[in-house]
Amino acid sequence: MEVINTLGRRKTAVARVYLKDGQGIITVNGRDFKNYFPTPILQFKVTEPFEVTNNQGKYDVKVTLAGGGIRGQAEALALAIARALCEINPEHRPPLKAKGLMMRDPRMVERKKFGQKKARKRFQFSKR
Repeated sequence: MEVINTLGRRKTAVARVYLKDGQGIITVNGRDFKNYFPTPILQFKVTEPFEVTNNQGKYDVKVTLAGGGIRGQAEALALAIARALCEINPEHRPPLKAKGLMMRDPRMVERKKFGQKKARKRFQFSKR
């Protein structure tokens, strides 16, 4: 099997994933994913696509993460891994979709407008 390259995004986080046959080693920006994502919840989020499709320990994953916070990065990585698994076997798509792992979350921070304090907050208005 050749290397499969996919992309996952969440807010401003971007995860580029390179998936190939292996022993289940996940490397994020040159570090082990358990060091990069210290909490068990985020570690579960990253490995969830493998558990849903019963592919634990079958693939090595090399990840390049950029932007966003740690939670957004974990969710972007889960999306990228799910997309890669669907590319390998299209039969993986229905269970991943049922768990909500194939959906890109489009919510982003609204931009700040000029003449205002924040995106929606205004400066105090005085009538007199």
